[in-house]
Amino acid sequence: MKQEKRENDSKLDPTKSELEILQVLWKHGPSTVRFVNDTLNEQKRAVQYTSTLKLMQIMAEKGILKRDERSMKHIYFPAMEEQKTKNFLLDRFVDSMYNGSASSLMMQLLGNKKTSKKELEAIKEMLKKLEK
Repeated sequence: MKQEKRENDSKLDPTKSELEILQVLWKHGPSTVRFVNDTLNEQKRAVQYTSTLKLMQIMAEKGILKRDERSMKHIYFPAMEEQKTKNFLLDRFVDSMYNGSASSLMMQLLGNKKTSKKELEAIKEMLKKLEK
């Protein structure tokens, strides 16, 4: 049971580079390595095609991605849902950095960043919903 949990957690615990690839796939849907590499080069930084290919192959081996091999160009897609992954990573972050306190995280965020009037209104609305 613990072994299975660790394997599932590792799927939900991608590295920074793996997260960048997942972000492209979550936004654009199933894609080729070429498309992912081109998108990363446009959005992030210069990345070699072979590096993207190798990382996506490793991600498939780890179970983070799945690969459709029915055509010449392999199509990759995330093996996990975006929201499930983000929830896991956020929970882990809050637990490790803020001793599990979401309010401490919120206070830090609101204190460190300029929050627009529109964002503050959205936060107030969310808080009203949570109070009900």
